[in-house]
Order: sequence, then structure tokens, then C-alpha cells
Amino acid sequence: MFFVHPGRIWNHRRGGGHKRKYRMIDWVRCHETDAVEKVEKVERILYDPNRSARIALVAEGEAKRYVIATQNMKAGDLINSTQLMTRSPVRPIEGNSHPLGSLPLGTLINCVEQFPGVGGMMARAAGVTAQLVRKQDDMCVVRLPSKREVLLLPTCTATVGRVSNVDHNKRVIGKAGRNRWLGIRPRSGRWHRKTGHAGRKIKGPKPAVVYTQPRPQKPKTLNFGLPNVPGIYESRVYSR
Repeated sequence: MFFVHPGRIWNHRRGGGHKRKYRMIDWVRCHETDAVEKVEKVERILYDPNRSARIALVAEGEAKRYVIATQNMKAGDLINSTQLMTRSPVRPIEGNSHPLGSLPLGTLINCVEQFPGVGGMMARAAGVTAQLVRKQDDMCVVRLPSKREVLLLPTCTATVGRVSNVDHNKRVIGKAGRNRWLGIRPRSGRWHRKTGHAGRKIKGPKPAVVYTQPRPQKPKTLNFGLPNVPGIYESRVYSR
């Protein structure tokens, strides 16, 4: 049995491109098994073809890992990672990782956790930054790069500073072949008339989203069918 493809195009203008080797990024700066405070040394800043930001190879003794580099991070710097909550705000130093409850208001942050212990999930692209704007009802309000505000638990960790490669949006592709190197295929070639009907709509800010605990995953339905048999042959429900 095999999966019956509905014929819908899932990904447009994607294909080809240069081969890439994936770099495993450790999104959790301080694990539960680590010490109260983890001090690592930045060995070098590297290019990663799988993301727009630069990555940093950091080491603590013989243990090495990749993390997202900040704007002014350079080789030889020492970065701290901790999950310890403090009563008074700490001094934010670029590259260090702290819980949101320990950071002062107005701090620029990146790699923000959505839930404690899941790793950085927001504000990870090149040159972006989020901001801790206020604290209310034992929750921390973070303004994302999209200007959307989210309410997160104070135990969620974040990295201080702006993500590296700030000039990523100013790059010049130069020719069509470079897009093919990046795995971006050409458009259909059809000319579309531009009118003001589909312009930008001025909308008010959306209400803040509250993240307290992850949503329970629903069982996923997989449809299978036999070869040369029209329609769906059998449907089964698997829990993942």
C-alpha cells in the first residue's frame, strides 16, 4: 500500500540547488542536567547554508555544540547560560542566556522559548530581535519582530542581543543562476496586472497570545490506497 497523492502542489518554486550538510543546532542553551550556570567559549563564527543567521561553535571542556551567533559575538568570547531565576534583574550581556523573569524591561532578546525547556522557537532569523516590554500577572510580555505581543512564562529562557548577519536583507542576488544555487526555481512567467485592490490593509494590532502549556496533539489520520484502485481503499488512525 502507498499514500494516494491528492494532486495538490505543496511547495512552489522549490527544487534543485547545491547540496547542503545540516548543522545540528542546540536550541536549548541550558539543559536540566547542566550546572546552575554554564560558561562556554566561542571558538569561531561559521556560515550555515540552512539558515540566514551565522552560527557559533562553542566549547565547554571537550564538549562542543553549535548555537545561533549574536550580532557582536566573536571568537574568544565567553558566554553564560543559566536557568536560575533571580529576584533582582541581572545585567544583560550580549550572548548570555537567562530566563525572562530575570531580565530587565526593554531588553532586546532572540531565540525565545515558547514553553520552558523546549528550546528557542521565536526570533531566530538573521538580524531580528524581540523585546521584553512589560511583566503582568506573573507573565512576561514579549514583542516579536512582527509587532505581535505574546505572554510567556517567566521561566522561558532567551538569549540577549540581536541575531547575527544583520545585512542579510541587503544582499544582491545578481543573476538568475544564484537563485538556482539556493534551490529557488523561476516563476511561471505569466504577467499579472497590478491593481490597488490587493494592496495593504491597515488593521489594528491583534490581541496578545498567552502560552502556558503545550496543546495536546490530536491523532493524525493517514489515508492509504492500493495501486490501480481509484479512491481511498482504507483509512486508519495512528497516534503520533
